[in-house]
Amino acid sequence: MTATAETPGPQRIEVSRLIPAPADAIFAVLTDPKGHVDIDASGMLLDAEGEPVEQTGDRFLVHMDREALGDFPLGKYDVEVVITAFTPDEEIAWTVEGQIRPPVRHIYGYRLQPAEGGTLVTSFYDWSEIDEKWQRRLTFPVVPESALKATLGILERTVRRRTA
Repeated sequence: MTATAETPGPQRIEVSRLIPAPADAIFAVLTDPKGHVDIDASGMLLDAEGEPVEQTGDRFLVHMDREALGDFPLGKYDVEVVITAFTPDEEIAWTVEGQIRPPVRHIYGYRLQPAEGGTLVTSFYDWSEIDEKWQRRLTFPVVPESALKATLGILERTVRRRTA
């Protein structure tokens, strides 16, 4: 099944894909810091350090390269992923914190729902809570809808390889 796109609001993107795997196998990739790097379609995530996340408030370090987007000359830098929502096998969401103050406060995440043939996975990106300073200086969405769709395909492949 191909990814479908929805536009639930002017500051939020959601795309969904049926992945023929159980939610726990998918969630294992999404809670693993290196899993985030494995499935990234934006090209910005280079590596990650930290333990698998287990709850809201958990953090891990991600080494980034914004040059992959070609939009903002940040070069290589580090951010901390901060988990903002966590329901095992159902939802995980996070924001990123780095050197920029105040933090931009855009939210990325996944919702998982049991479905015939596997798990319906919805990837979302929400920039409705960003600080006004960043609304004036940055262009949103940072990560395009096409990258969210591609990430779901890479997620399916990654889950398949990890469970084979």
